Amino acid sequence: MLRRAISNLLSNALRYTPMQGQVRVEIGTTGALVSLSVENTGAEISPELLPRLFDRFFRADKSRSHPDSDGAGLGLSITRAIVQAHGGVAAVSSFDGKTRFTLSFPAR
Repeated sequence: MLRRAISNLLSNALRYTPMQGQVRVEIGTTGALVSLSVENTGAEISPELLPRLFDRFFRADKSRSHPDSDGAGLGLSITRAIVQAHGGVAAVSSFDGKTRFTLSFPAR
């Protein structure tokens, strides 16, 4: 299941990164947490939309939409559900031309 969550984040990062852009993946530990971050360059997501990105069927603003995509707005809600099922938290930030999704889990 975790593979699916990570795959969703990587797919989104690749989809929304412009040509010559960058995707960066980081894995690390901080105290009792293990985290995985996927960050991509490109259009920022408006701060007022960030809290809704993990909502079912939510699609962000039109500047980040892709008509050739067959997504239904479920990928991030599925990702969050998987992470929560493993006792973790999913978070997102977007500023300075970068969007970063972070999945954090209790270290075992």
